[in-house]
Amino acid sequence: MEFTLNGEGGYSKVENYDDATTEGLSSHYTEVIKLLGEDVNREGLEKTPLRVAKAMQFLTQGYQMDPEEIIKSAMFKEDYQQMVIVKDIELYSMCEHHMLPFFGKAHVAYIPKHHITGLSKIARVVEAFARRLQVQERLTTQIKEAIQNTLNPLGVAVVIEAQHMCMQMRGVQKQHSVTTTSDFTGAFLKNQATREEFFNIISNKLH
Repeated sequence: MEFTLNGEGGYSKVENYDDATTEGLSSHYTEVIKLLGEDVNREGLEKTPLRVAKAMQFLTQGYQMDPEEIIKSAMFKEDYQQMVIVKDIELYSMCEHHMLPFFGKAHVAYIPKHHITGLSKIARVVEAFARRLQVQERLTTQIKEAIQNTLNPLGVAVVIEAQHMCMQMRGVQKQHSVTTTSDFTGAFLKNQATREEFFNIISNKLH
């Protein structure tokens, strides 16, 4: 989905979806709504299958993204060898077990060896993996591995804190539960002081 500037100074929405996928998903969602006992032809639901078909493509657009290529698109040689942290990266994903949302924040750090990447690329890597059917544990590891594989830094650290609607809306219905996952490589894995520095920084409000 894109937003373009129109001639009147405002913004208009340009939606780019695969027609065959949209048609197939829409047809299936029509049957789902019928099986739930609703009238798919009533006014409020008449266009719902089409809306959901487009929404699901948007929510899973990460399958069309290559996280490592995102990083490589803005790699620069740099002698800097101190911790680089991008924290509080908002993420929205879909639990693959119930296809319900989970959402929260990712905190990502790396210690460069020879290369750095644009800071926005770290957030885009999180987005590329989050916009798929996921589990939080795998999401954490995938982000870590993409950065490690492309930048080959001295270490990578990833922490994700998220709330899962599959726990809050159904099942145990614990509305205030938060799940935290972490994964590390290199200096963050081997050096406790480095790891503690990372945790201290992401825990403190510096902004």
